[in-house]
Amino acid sequence: MLTIAGNRRSRFCDGVSRRSFLQIGGLALGGLSLPQVLRAEGERFRGRSHKATIMIFLAGGPPHQDMWDIKSEAPSEIRGPFVPVRTNVSGIQICELFPRLAGMMDKLVPIRSIVGSTGQHYAFQCYSGHRHTNQPRGGWPCLGSIVSKMQGPVTTSMPPSFGLSPKTGHAPWGDNGQPGYLGLAHTPFAPTDERVKKDMALEGITLDRLRDRSTLLTSFDKFRREVDNSGAMEGMDAFNERAMGILTSSRLAAAFDLSQEDPRLRDRYGRGSSKVQSDGSWKLLDQFLLARRLVERGARCVTLAFSRWDWHSNNFGRAREDMPMLDQGVSALVQDLHERGLDKDVTVVVWGEFGRTPKINPKGGRDHWPKVSGALLAGGGMRRGQVIGSTTRDGGEAKDRPVHFQEVFATILNNMGIDLNTRLFDLGARPQYLVEPQYKPIHELI
Repeated sequence: MLTIAGNRRSRFCDGVSRRSFLQIGGLALGGLSLPQVLRAEGERFRGRSHKATIMIFLAGGPPHQDMWDIKSEAPSEIRGPFVPVRTNVSGIQICELFPRLAGMMDKLVPIRSIVGSTGQHYAFQCYSGHRHTNQPRGGWPCLGSIVSKMQGPVTTSMPPSFGLSPKTGHAPWGDNGQPGYLGLAHTPFAPTDERVKKDMALEGITLDRLRDRSTLLTSFDKFRREVDNSGAMEGMDAFNERAMGILTSSRLAAAFDLSQEDPRLRDRYGRGSSKVQSDGSWKLLDQFLLARRLVERGARCVTLAFSRWDWHSNNFGRAREDMPMLDQGVSALVQDLHERGLDKDVTVVVWGEFGRTPKINPKGGRDHWPKVSGALLAGGGMRRGQVIGSTTRDGGEAKDRPVHFQEVFATILNNMGIDLNTRLFDLGARPQYLVEPQYKPIHELI
């Protein structure tokens, strides 16, 4: 345990006794100190409504034709053993392994015709909307970094962006999003190896000692400012103050404390497992609930990775294990957002980096297929209860209404109130659009 100790007389600004230890969730950001993370954030929240996005990344490429676009009438070498089930929206059917989602299809939008995948096993395109090749100087920023830059924090005690993915054997699957040309200050805030199930604080450091260390840091910074002719040190005290604000507030600690939730709600979400799946992610359903708690308390963007979907063998056996869990986690999240009145403000996106081959291979698996894939959307004030796009009989090509990755990103940004005409400057001082100008929000959803 990491603990901030204090005396019994004093209290924090939010009323929490200093005598009480502070649970802040052992958070780190690529080895950066908290003041470094906050230093370059110049934007302030100016009264905009608190819009947010929760993105669920299915690392490895889920089999689209066994999920939202089931092909029960395809030839035997293509169709699997699963049958379609009717949903609560007439004319829409999905796989039988998603009964909970089928019962709330009026709150969902399956997209069956996602195109534009690079075919690479990276989280990069799902988190940024862009290909990882031919990037501008500094690299493309992820969604969390864009909202951090464009909108800043809702409150100084809550970072604007979180990445909840664990460290994975295949490192690109555990990527929590890169800030690209926006700079390290806009990197998503990511828990360390103990993750969200451990309570941590500052080990053995009293508040008085923390204050002394802050004073010492300020003294060093004052000296550095005096010898800095570039002006880069200006405003350092304000950022350090914000860092202290996060450390000495119970807001972030409370978000990570899932024991505060009604046990019945926790059972609806399920617990899952924190065991990492081979070189992929974990099957931790707790993180679906944590994502809701974070956006409810001020986070603008939360990304998480669930399981490992690179099923070159035993595709259908793995599906029977993972799809019911995904069904439980996503359905609980969407229902919870609706019950709390957050469905108009919080956009939910579920997808992977590409789809799978129409033909089942000799090992009973499906291989990589970048030509088309699927996604599931919810919330965000969108027009729900509809399917967008379709694929050919074998699920191998977009038959009508292909939807590019960047169209999904344009939709997300639009839902969050961000002007798509905005251009930000890369490290070569060249203006860059957030999405390529030819891609617009999905008109069927607006």
